[in-house]
Amino acid sequence: MASERPEVQVRPGNEGDLAALTEIYNHYVRETPITFDTVAFTPEERRPWLLSHPEDGPYRLMVAVAPDSQEILGYATSSPYRAKPAYATSVETTVYVAPHAGRRGVGTLLYRTLFEALAGQDLHRAYAGIAQPNEASTRLHERFGFGYVGTYREVGRKFGRYWDVAWYERPL
Repeated sequence: MASERPEVQVRPGNEGDLAALTEIYNHYVRETPITFDTVAFTPEERRPWLLSHPEDGPYRLMVAVAPDSQEILGYATSSPYRAKPAYATSVETTVYVAPHAGRRGVGTLLYRTLFEALAGQDLHRAYAGIAQPNEASTRLHERFGFGYVGTYREVGRKFGRYWDVAWYERPL
């Protein structure tokens, strides 16, 4: 029975996770418009991204791990919203779940843990851009108190077409 399975564990990401995190992200690069990156990365190319998310502070990387196999099922991040100093109390958040791990509550668990970790930080708002359509991501963000603020129309071109991005915000 499902209730007998150990719970998925969430912990800060580390360098040992780099290959698995890159593999998850590259699935979305190659197969979906969810990210506007268009060329897959090597783990070494993703290393600066990983290192920009330490275990403490406002820019976090949380990793969901299967308790039995230690397989990485997904990750959530908070990253700088923009580089200018006045944006320092704003973060952009995102969640990526391994393709085979969707619809199991992994994204919810990751966001819950991420926002708990951010609670003591000097942050005012979280923002999330969701390429449209993406009902699952929209529902996840709304469940965590994000409100719709607007849509950038046809802001990205991938797979030979233009995509809209809906923007959401959440007070922290």
